[in-house]
Amino acid sequence: MSGNPTASRPWRRITPFVRDMVYGANDGIVTTFAIVASVIGAGLETRVILIVGFASLFADGTSMAASDYLAERTEQARQGEDGQWRESLGSALATFFAFLVAGSLPLIPYILFPDAPNVFWWAAGATALALVLVGSARTLVTTRAGWRGALEMLLIGGVAVVVAYWIGRYVSSLTGGGI
Repeated sequence: MSGNPTASRPWRRITPFVRDMVYGANDGIVTTFAIVASVIGAGLETRVILIVGFASLFADGTSMAASDYLAERTEQARQGEDGQWRESLGSALATFFAFLVAGSLPLIPYILFPDAPNVFWWAAGATALALVLVGSARTLVTTRAGWRGALEMLLIGGVAVVVAYWIGRYVSSLTGGGI
């Protein structure tokens, strides 16, 4: 085995934007499903999931991309490399598209089966699967075991969703519940 750690893991060089894609995908999945869970917790109509879900998907994705761009530009300016705006734009676009694609997964069951009695569980399954896949994919560019990356993302995402569900339920009870 060579002394070069990338020699045994050629995926480490796939793109300079892996961090941005993982960041965007994870946040897209968790944010969107947290919205689904909070709407379910509040006892609101299913159509609210699609309205708020898609509005949030694009607004949050745009906000994250802009924040990523500004953070990259700030870091470049701090290091005296202020002229590399293309790299910053690439980072922002990677974040945006990863957020959009992955974040749409929890909404797909509501588009395909809006009246199904167990549509929330389909969305939960799609979310869990997406978190596991993104968590596992992280290991293509790290030395961690695939199951560890998958479990880490699933647990962190799960905590956020449980919090959103109970906040939705609590605030709904304070405001008289439902629509």
